[in-house]
Amino acid sequence: MVYVQGLGWADQSVGLIFTLCGAVLLIILTSSVDGQLCSKRPVHIFNFGDSNSDTGGLAAGLGYSVNPPNGRTFFSSSTGRLSDGRLIIDLLCQSLNVSLLSPYLDSLAGSNFSNGANFAVVGSSTMPKRVPFSLSIQVMQFIHFKATAGFKHLINDEGFRKALYMIDIGQNDLSDSFTKDLSYVQVTERIPSVIEEIKSAVKALYDQGGRNFWIHNTGPLGCLPQKLSLVEKKDLDSYGCLSSYNAAARSFNEALLDLCNAMRSELKDAVIVYVDIYAIKYDLIANSTKYGFSMPLMACCGNGGLPYNFNVRGLCGQPGSHVCDEGSRFVSWDGIHYTEAANTIVASKILSTNYSTPRIPFEFFCGS
Repeated sequence: MVYVQGLGWADQSVGLIFTLCGAVLLIILTSSVDGQLCSKRPVHIFNFGDSNSDTGGLAAGLGYSVNPPNGRTFFSSSTGRLSDGRLIIDLLCQSLNVSLLSPYLDSLAGSNFSNGANFAVVGSSTMPKRVPFSLSIQVMQFIHFKATAGFKHLINDEGFRKALYMIDIGQNDLSDSFTKDLSYVQVTERIPSVIEEIKSAVKALYDQGGRNFWIHNTGPLGCLPQKLSLVEKKDLDSYGCLSSYNAAARSFNEALLDLCNAMRSELKDAVIVYVDIYAIKYDLIANSTKYGFSMPLMACCGNGGLPYNFNVRGLCGQPGSHVCDEGSRFVSWDGIHYTEAANTIVASKILSTNYSTPRIPFEFFCGS
């Protein structure tokens, strides 16, 4: 048995051998992420999405406080990211030797946005459209940014054409639908509208000169401690995840893959890469001990203890919440978002190209 601060006594199910093996694996994966693939010619990156890739947009744009212990692992203080450290987008940027993306909404950070900008904001979705900060609004912000950046000579037309446009959105569309007590059938009936919004975003960016697109599908929604703690009637799979929530995520991902394949045929001169984030993240849950994780369905930072440590009355960073001593043993940071340890593994698997369609190396965009 081992005592975890704030969580009480927890079962040491992995044991010292698995912990050490997981630590060694994490070191190997971290070194692959920090490889600086674009040392000669950095690429500009523009990111659109939700809290999975928000590097401070919520705090900058709406003034919401993202309190410690968020940011404790890498930044030593909160940076507006909902994690104990770096997000997947941070790790991917570092792999290309690109500075971490500043939020588009942050006017006080002193960033000149010469390496790109991040339009992602916590809570964003594709629908309803034209509300802060839906995907359509993020694209409109980019168009405004492009006009301003060109005027200030930050990035020229060639820079925008060769830039990498990353999209990671859709999780909140599914989550909000389930929150409204819609049935599984009703949730999946809304997926085509979500896909249509993503299609419109890609085409709008294409019309602005963008030719390189990197599109993430959504992860296993039913494995999030938040969902598991809030759903009363649980239809669990063999790993303890909500089957209907994950089935909806897979349906969305299938439609998104079809969209990417169709746009690849339609936009002949565009590079469109679809990345299977679901498969990567579900593997972390299903094979957690292989990666050194002992509690894959439990939040490191939260309230309530076993089995999920999630309580809306004690969210991470708010009064009443507690945090574990070793985030590296947890997949989930706060019940919704991942720890830096988990994000590092996800990023390394993305870089492997094993989960990409087509299997184009990430460094391809350095000289695209």
